[in-house]
Amino acid sequence: MQGEDVVMGDGGEHGVQNERTAPISTFPLVIKPTPALEEDVSSLSSSGTGLLDQSSVEPNNNGGKWSYAADGTWRRSESATSNDTSSMQSSIAGDPMALDTPATLSPSKKRRLDGSVKPPSIKVDAVPHIALALLPSNHSHQIEPADQPAPKRRGRPPKDKTVLTGYTGKERRASVISRLHGSVRPRSSIPAQLPKEVFAGQCIHAAHGSRLDPYTLHSEEHKLLFNWLLSNEITVYLNIRNAILRLWVQNPLCAVTVEEAAGCANNGRFFGLAEVAYKFLVRYGYINFGCVEVPRDPILLSKAMKSNTQKTVVVIGAGVAGLTTARQLESLFTQSSERWTDFGERPPRVVVLEGRKRIGGRVYSKPVRNQKPDSLPGNLRNTAEMGAMIVTGFEHGNPLNIVIRGQLGLRYHMMTDELTIYDCDGKAVEEQKDMINTELYTDISDRAGQFRAAPQQQNTYRGNEELIDRARDPVGNGLENLHLEPLLPVDASKQHKPATKRGRRRNAPPGTEKLTGRSRVIEESGATESAARSAKTMGWKLKEGVAKNQSVSLHQLANTSSHPTLGAVMDEAIKQYQGIIDLQPQDMRLLNWHHANLEYANAAPVSSLSLSGHDQDTGNEFEGAHSEIIGGYSQLPQGLMNMPTKLDVRFDRRVESIHYNARRDEDFPFATKIVCSDGEVIVADEVVMTAPLGVLKTGHIDFDPPLPSWKKGAIDRMGFGLLNKVVLLYDEPFWEDSRDMFGLLNEGLDPDSLDPADYAQRRGRFYLIWNASKTSGRPMLVALLAGNAAHEAEETDTTSLLDEINSRLEKTFAPRVVPAPREVIVTRWKKDPFTRGTYSFVGPETRAGDYDLMAKSVGNLHFAGEATCGTHPATVHGAFLSGLRVAAEVMHAMDGPITKPNPLVISEDIKPEILAQMPMYYPMPSSTPHPSAAHGTGGGTWGLMQWASDPSGPPPPEPVLKQEPNHIPMANVPFAQNQMQSRRPSGPPKQSVCSSDQSFWVQPAAFDSSDLNYEASIIGSILAQLGERPKKPARPGVNPFLLYCKDNWERCGVFCATQSADSAIRGTLGKWWKGSTDEETRPYRKQSQAAQEVADAARKEWEQKAQRWDDASRGIRQEFYRRQPQLRAEGAKEGEMVGLSKRKTNVSNCVVLDQV
Repeated sequence: MQGEDVVMGDGGEHGVQNERTAPISTFPLVIKPTPALEEDVSSLSSSGTGLLDQSSVEPNNNGGKWSYAADGTWRRSESATSNDTSSMQSSIAGDPMALDTPATLSPSKKRRLDGSVKPPSIKVDAVPHIALALLPSNHSHQIEPADQPAPKRRGRPPKDKTVLTGYTGKERRASVISRLHGSVRPRSSIPAQLPKEVFAGQCIHAAHGSRLDPYTLHSEEHKLLFNWLLSNEITVYLNIRNAILRLWVQNPLCAVTVEEAAGCANNGRFFGLAEVAYKFLVRYGYINFGCVEVPRDPILLSKAMKSNTQKTVVVIGAGVAGLTTARQLESLFTQSSERWTDFGERPPRVVVLEGRKRIGGRVYSKPVRNQKPDSLPGNLRNTAEMGAMIVTGFEHGNPLNIVIRGQLGLRYHMMTDELTIYDCDGKAVEEQKDMINTELYTDISDRAGQFRAAPQQQNTYRGNEELIDRARDPVGNGLENLHLEPLLPVDASKQHKPATKRGRRRNAPPGTEKLTGRSRVIEESGATESAARSAKTMGWKLKEGVAKNQSVSLHQLANTSSHPTLGAVMDEAIKQYQGIIDLQPQDMRLLNWHHANLEYANAAPVSSLSLSGHDQDTGNEFEGAHSEIIGGYSQLPQGLMNMPTKLDVRFDRRVESIHYNARRDEDFPFATKIVCSDGEVIVADEVVMTAPLGVLKTGHIDFDPPLPSWKKGAIDRMGFGLLNKVVLLYDEPFWEDSRDMFGLLNEGLDPDSLDPADYAQRRGRFYLIWNASKTSGRPMLVALLAGNAAHEAEETDTTSLLDEINSRLEKTFAPRVVPAPREVIVTRWKKDPFTRGTYSFVGPETRAGDYDLMAKSVGNLHFAGEATCGTHPATVHGAFLSGLRVAAEVMHAMDGPITKPNPLVISEDIKPEILAQMPMYYPMPSSTPHPSAAHGTGGGTWGLMQWASDPSGPPPPEPVLKQEPNHIPMANVPFAQNQMQSRRPSGPPKQSVCSSDQSFWVQPAAFDSSDLNYEASIIGSILAQLGERPKKPARPGVNPFLLYCKDNWERCGVFCATQSADSAIRGTLGKWWKGSTDEETRPYRKQSQAAQEVADAARKEWEQKAQRWDDASRGIRQEFYRRQPQLRAEGAKEGEMVGLSKRKTNVSNCVVLDQV
């Protein structure tokens, strides 16, 4: 599809389970595009900076909710209107993937019957009670639909005004996933008709497409689950997480719901893992991000929605980073609104302050003066890109893929690699000459890359790759070593190979290198042989007397300075190569053209780049053809601002000072305030600064208190570069319109000079010219000014620049006439007070952790922007990722860390039919995490069944019950609430159900856990005296036929080559077994019989020991009854549960019926 214009639709035409469609790459290409949003273009100029302020964007009245139309396409409903991580692998600003780290095994742990993890070194511990405020699971008896409010009963006490509104029948709270047993069927989000290997491949592709390693925990996941997972549960968790990502990647127009997340588990026992995975993916912006409508809380307290209490988050800057932060925060606040509404507050609001009269920041598509109607599809305007213009590949995890192609459905043009370079005389450079100079420059880059800093690796838990490749969970119940059939080999050619493992091709196409603008120096460097041998292999002719083993030595220069630069080392390599091969002035111009291309990528001269860290983001590049947005890149920030609801963006707000809480002290006497230049003061709880690094360097924003020294040091050491453009608009093209770009060589101060220093000043002057006709809809050229030439353009008048570029174009395209352009626009980003440059780079004094320091918060002051994303700096997607990161930080500061359900994994001994009857509980949120959750020693099933009668007081301690699987059959013990619901009322109620009767208002009593405490004390006494009950031996798991299948599976697979399905192979093996002679089957029967005899003996021994243990425990129990009789409530009968109300709740929350 290279070189073609692509239209992304609003959805897919293949319906998939849960309203999810085919992958983004298969979306139909004929859907109506997103209409362009109008801007105020009343004042446009061709002089000055060319960065003119514009008024706020008008709302799009055509927006609405997405729905699945009858014709199989995704469309917006007309009735619903819209309001309108470093590549050093240590950066907290990006997404480390730890792809090459060795497998880290989980320590040996066991899980108790209640689902909690027992540390190997701890036998008995004190576990406080978990106080849970529980609501009944049957919502139909409590909640009336919003459109049909329940009539008010006469006589209802005035004090009871709490009502639940807006319930839609679907859950939204992530904390409910682990308690959806009986409501959601396991595997409901896994298509049954999809072959297992296809499903596994989609899950792995989705993980790679989300910047996550499908086989390894993310560093944040590792911190979250380090002491909570057993070794085999890591694979289960990764399978669930990858399956959730698959749902999102297949259709990002629909937010992944809690029911869908629960349905990604193969067993209801693992709903807790699905809850943790869902919470992690939502908070850190891997799913449900961008321009998508997220599910709202169906249970909202009307009192909270009417409350005036509301926190405020202020985002400074309406660029891509700022808009992404605001959009993601609103999404997170919506999905976690109960954190505030349950306490009588409204969810926090987000306010964006922008100093300009437009949004986008350094993403600015300026409309040209002379608009030509219908020149672009969809009535898009003719625009010129003043800033960012290239999407550097949609594949391998670019989040803009989700937003641009999957949600906004923007049209884009895929660029080609074809490039012709023209010399100073206007003649095209020979292809062979261009190729050997490109290879030489790559070799020099590789040799300079030997001095870069080594990346820091992160070790996290790793799952079983063979099982994840097949989307299979580890086999439990003691059958880990038994395979019913051999695992079929996975086609490695179809699996995604991470970018950090890809070896670079020695002779990479020139267009690829020139298009990316980066020297591709990665781990597998090719500079391993001598310079002479390398040059000869490239096609260069060695000078007389040069030995084949002669090479270049750069160590002395690299080690001389404490802050060596890339330019000095590479120029030294060029000089030493001049002694090996015969370099001519044209070769010097070509080599310096590549220098200029590197200066374009870093927005700085190569003499200002750090030798050890200039390419510190290597390995994180996205894949796929580079693209340009038809109609302007500004459609991205416009979409972020207006969809699905319009953000609160306030223009003309120039921030002068920020008064913040540097230590986040609760008793801090002053409020956090942002003061604008017009005197306006905005009070905030959290502040997010997304202003460019260039603005921070100027010090025009006053911070009170001043930023700490470590933050100031990072700001000073990092570089902020400059790139400028000259945009030329014509009536007709005089160039080859099929080409996307062409290059121009520049002479040195001396035209015949061989000294690299003579080329530094002018090599970036109009070195590359883009053909923007396909994206602007008009004949347009964009000439780049990189390196020192970009700084010179700031002080050069527009007329001089126009005369120079016209002269170069006349030489290049002679004898064709080059007309005067209809419109000229020159950018001068250095003079723009809101940017002071273009994007960041790694300077000579920049340290490896400076991107981390730039991203680090100071109290309630947070930072985002491309200069805080060490894995993807100087890019639009880097700014987008920083917005997702800082939104997670703000959410952590306001809501606390991600909470885990307790138990995280339910014991295997709980039968499926009991598991399906488990009620759905809603624990009341708490601003302070319970100590048991903090230490990872929750009460499990015991804590799940306890209601808090007095949550204000500290709960009494309780001994840990070390109940290993198969020891005590607690799975047969019914739940308290299920006992009550299972009793059937007989006869008329003993009390009236009329609202005028006082018995109508009887409330159910809170549950008293004294029965469970008494039973726990008995079990604790038994375990203290006898120890654990002898463990039942596992089944042998061996029968003659299975052994026969294991030995003959591959042979049968070859025999059934035409029918490779497992069912066909099993059927054939069954026929073979039946037709086998006694001599052939005797070894298998003998082996099975021997294993059975061993198992019978072990079982008999266990029965004897278990019987003795049961007799002894029975005696201890009777003695405990005699010495410490249980205190019962007055009137309670023997065997009756204490504290449970004998009334059953009727349809109303306040109506109770007596129970027989």
